[in-house]
Amino acid sequence: MMDKYIGRLLDNRYEILEMIGSGGMAVVYKARCHRLNRLVAIKILKDDFLEDEDFRRRFHAESQAVAMLSHPNIVSVYDVSTSISMEADYIVMELIEGITLKQYMEKKGVLNWKETLHFAMQIAKALEHAHSRGIVHRDIKPHNVMVLKNGSVKVADFGIARMMSKGDTLTKEALGSVHYISPEQAKGGRVDNRSDIYSLGVVMYEMMSGRPPYEGDSPVSVAIAHINGGAILPSTLNPNIPAGMEQIIMKSMAHELDDRYASATQMLADMEEFRKNPVLVFPYPMGGKGGKTNKAPLVLNANGSKTTADRVEERAQAHKKNRQTEKSAATAAAARAAAARKSAAARQNEKDSGFSVVTTVAIVSLSLVCIIAIVIFLLFLLGGPGGNTIEVPYLVGEYMDALQPIDGLEVKETRSVYNSEYLEGQIISQNPDEGEMVKRGTVISVVVSKGAPKPTQMINLVGLTEQKARDDLDSLSLETNVVVETEYSPLDVGKVIRTDPESGEIITAGQTVTIWISKGEAPEGVVTKPMPGLLGLTLDVAINTLKAYGFPEPYYVRYYDDSPAGTVLGQSVSESTMTSVDTVIKLEVSLGPDPSQTEPEQTDSEETEPEQTNPTETEGTITKDVEIDISLHIAEVGITFEIQRDGETVYSGITQGGNSIVTIENQTGSGEVEYLIFINDVQVGTEKVNF
Repeated sequence: MMDKYIGRLLDNRYEILEMIGSGGMAVVYKARCHRLNRLVAIKILKDDFLEDEDFRRRFHAESQAVAMLSHPNIVSVYDVSTSISMEADYIVMELIEGITLKQYMEKKGVLNWKETLHFAMQIAKALEHAHSRGIVHRDIKPHNVMVLKNGSVKVADFGIARMMSKGDTLTKEALGSVHYISPEQAKGGRVDNRSDIYSLGVVMYEMMSGRPPYEGDSPVSVAIAHINGGAILPSTLNPNIPAGMEQIIMKSMAHELDDRYASATQMLADMEEFRKNPVLVFPYPMGGKGGKTNKAPLVLNANGSKTTADRVEERAQAHKKNRQTEKSAATAAAARAAAARKSAAARQNEKDSGFSVVTTVAIVSLSLVCIIAIVIFLLFLLGGPGGNTIEVPYLVGEYMDALQPIDGLEVKETRSVYNSEYLEGQIISQNPDEGEMVKRGTVISVVVSKGAPKPTQMINLVGLTEQKARDDLDSLSLETNVVVETEYSPLDVGKVIRTDPESGEIITAGQTVTIWISKGEAPEGVVTKPMPGLLGLTLDVAINTLKAYGFPEPYYVRYYDDSPAGTVLGQSVSESTMTSVDTVIKLEVSLGPDPSQTEPEQTDSEETEPEQTNPTETEGTITKDVEIDISLHIAEVGITFEIQRDGETVYSGITQGGNSIVTIENQTGSGEVEYLIFINDVQVGTEKVNF
């Protein structure tokens, strides 16, 4: 059956292209935002939840809170809305090209400590940012962490677990995450930042050991195991785990809340200390003070029975004893077999007294030659005396100029490229990859980041072929999103007529560049005219303008917007495009602000609040004028910019040069508030203001 959303235009803006995932509460689609010309991911709430008003309210509240997060290791949320015409509640998010950490782990198996730390530190940084804004993830697991091609990670689905669970109880949907939930989540208790830290510890445990700390025949049995505690140390499964790394994992997974890291910031501090000194051992026990591990002391319950932790310890000791018994038995069996062979050989010698001594010497000599050859082969394979081969270390993320010499290997920078994910000087990729066994003296080729590309001037592409234009854009290293339009023109077929932005205008990393390609002269009888600019006009004026140019009456769609009712917000054909005069144009028109989002008018019977002066204080908030020096973020003159706060534009203007200080009047807030500076929908700076 055809999906009811695919191929449709959501709120006259998002074209649904294909389904890319499905979960307990929503379906995720790949879509194109026609207003900003970019691909996005849209999570649409399943029909089952549409009748639950309380759930829908929490869905919007949680999503809007998450939309305020802005961090390179968190999947960005662009929009949260309800489509009345399509009866859909949805979230618009950043589209990530990559695989989940779970898929990565399944592909690579057990990860080494460097790679584990590389991923875990990025996840911890994402949690640090979210926790600082009062948001707990509640469902940290490898399935919710995306690994990008450059090795960076982004955490997804913040707030989703809270929506799925009324009262933070272990719901049916939450059972899919049961291997990673904290003991307090499993018991339906109060959840805070430390629950996320526990789950991150479990993810690290799995990365380094190849399996989660608790397994069972059913989700419920796994949840009970989390509640009881007593996970075996991961080094039991992988002896190559450094002691300091194991301490970080077990402290994160401490059974008691007070024994875990108090914050992601504390956890990151230990990770950084260990990264600098991998032989470091921290001054605290495994699992934190009082934390449950397989080293738990013998404790009896009130009825005298042993606790689960003690039974785990007993099973471990019994297993160890059985292995020793099996080893002893195997040794004894080998001794008996050797004695039997010796006895048989003696009897054979008595029978074959004429056995040739020369033949015996030849057999012994041949055996020695084989043994020597095998030993030489193994020595070569394993590195041999002095080490002929060596394991390639993990270098991605290291700073090239601070890289310490690697015994037996040479690191060589082959090229440097602009990259928004890595700081200038950091290694982006390496060849051979980490973990490969290579001969001593091998050169490791690395690509180094030149940092995020800086805004620059648009180059002239007019008259070029499409491919040549694309190549020239690529040479700017700005990773632009190219959109191609065609129109009739006196220029030869296939040549660029014009671009947006035009030559000489400022262009930034990730910006959409529209290229108009010539279709040649218009056929005889086809009348074309340049499309007039209609944005910002009232609907009546826009219709009359189109008629004056000879175009038929347009059709239009309306939606709520902060612009005055009747304002044209979008047109299906861009301004100046040579267009056949029989083309019907589609307009997007504002209905005005959404009445459901406006404050009710105050009646005469209600008390009137006294007029606030500037600055003012009301219940812990302050109202004042905010001044921001734009020249600190945009050096060029004549650049159109916007300043946003909480996703809303609070100021727009053009840079004047010098100290371009702008004043944003009557701003209300409490504590620290972030103001984001944008050029063409690309963030170029941040200013933090204290209220």
